[in-house]
Amino acid sequence: MDQFPTLSSTPRPQSHARFDALAPLTFLGWRLGLAAIVAGLAASFFLFGYALVYWRNADMDLMVIYNAFALNDGKPQQFFDHTGYLTIVSLKVWLEMLHALGLLNAYSLSSMPPASDPQAFDAAMTSAVRAGRVLAWLIATASVLVFARLIRVIVRDWRLALIATFAFAFSGGIAVHERVLRTELVAACPVIFALMILIVIGRRASIARPIWIALAAALCVLGLENKVQAILLIAALPVLILPFGGAQSASVAFWRNSRSALALAVVTVIAAAVAGWTAWPLVATGFDRTPLDAAGLHPLLLDRFGVYQVALLFFTGGSMLAYAAIWRISAAETLAAMAAIAGGASVALLALNLDYNSGNVIAVFNPLEKMLKFVDAGTAAAANHSSLADIFRLLLGGIASVAARYSFVLHTSPRPTVFLTWLIVPGIIYARMRGERQVAIQALLLLAAAAGIDALGVRRGLKSEYFILTDPLIVLAGALLLDRLGDLRFHKWAYPIALVLFTLQFVISQAEPIKYAFMRRGPESICEWNQHYLPLMPLPWCPLSRS
Repeated sequence: MDQFPTLSSTPRPQSHARFDALAPLTFLGWRLGLAAIVAGLAASFFLFGYALVYWRNADMDLMVIYNAFALNDGKPQQFFDHTGYLTIVSLKVWLEMLHALGLLNAYSLSSMPPASDPQAFDAAMTSAVRAGRVLAWLIATASVLVFARLIRVIVRDWRLALIATFAFAFSGGIAVHERVLRTELVAACPVIFALMILIVIGRRASIARPIWIALAAALCVLGLENKVQAILLIAALPVLILPFGGAQSASVAFWRNSRSALALAVVTVIAAAVAGWTAWPLVATGFDRTPLDAAGLHPLLLDRFGVYQVALLFFTGGSMLAYAAIWRISAAETLAAMAAIAGGASVALLALNLDYNSGNVIAVFNPLEKMLKFVDAGTAAAANHSSLADIFRLLLGGIASVAARYSFVLHTSPRPTVFLTWLIVPGIIYARMRGERQVAIQALLLLAAAAGIDALGVRRGLKSEYFILTDPLIVLAGALLLDRLGDLRFHKWAYPIALVLFTLQFVISQAEPIKYAFMRRGPESICEWNQHYLPLMPLPWCPLSRS
């Protein structure tokens, strides 16, 4: 495989006469700056996360831990709402490892003390939950470091890359997910990283580009396996990647050599066919009406399952053809890239066999039907029975709600990235006026995708846990604009604005963690759902089931 391509462009002239607004904020340098960001994440986690009472974030800490406990006892996964598959399996392995090292006693249902001994139960569950929180923190930290590596390749200046990494690390999404066992982080970040990889390889061609495309496809499927809402990000990728190309995007000479290129493309197609054949039993289960009906899923379109899935495949293929035409990608490389997507996705599907359960399979293959089971009644009615006008009205309502949230004044939220949108919107206009049409389109599409996904998330309250799906898109849009409009860093107002945004990013990102740390609410509300989600693990403060 070729070395991961870089995006180094013509170096921007350095100004010695003007003050760079980013210099004081990045005085530690790239390596020490990253170390400081990681240390800040650790400090926030241990101050306002690790030591919280074990039931403070019971939704979803207890749900995920219960399922990991069940798997360690040889019982099947029970939680399929998201589906949470990778989170649950990784926690299962993590708890097993800690138990094998003698660091954790309670790692399964059978090893948990009974609820009749509240003191022992609390001690065991506290240890298990804290172990799970450490895993969440490690995953969040790793995600920040991967983002840093990719953004460092995408933008031309390390100072800007470091600021973008800081904005991602101290976004509302990471602030929530580094201290709780939720499923959105492991779903969103692989898809975001896939987008960033596609941006890198799209801008600069290489022989190995189809291999990187296969990796991006695999990351998308892995994200979908953990939370079905990742389908919204995945569906946006074919359009988002279209404007990311340039003079160096055209296929390299190898892919224009008809014989060698065609031979490799054929090999790629054969490899993809083998991978697809291996994953076919999963596909057959995913669209089998018997388990679908048993799961209570209803077809979204034309009373048939698989309609929009096939449409998404054709949409992706059409977008690839359009990208090939715009940026001069050869037919052989385009064919190889399409086969690579099929092969990478098929290989990632095989991860469902690590701890097979048909509930995960049917959710992954029917994500929108799964999502409709958990939306509010108005949205479900619109999707199933109402006219297009009613659905359009709901979407407009979601967009209006998102606009209010992005304003922060009309609807406050613990989401510091909304302040970036205040600069991104005029930045897009300014870039267009300056003749920087390509970067304006790139930022506009990223911001529009973020707003659109948030508008759909409004139907479930757009909780802070969902910020991780779109915060990276906003950060990326801002970084691309500032990278292209580099002279703005030397404006006399640049440093005060940057300092205010830097401070707001850190302070507001800690609002939710601090609120939960000082919350005085008891665990009684857990009793409303514990018998459904934790049927084999009675809780000391909840009455026994009367059934």
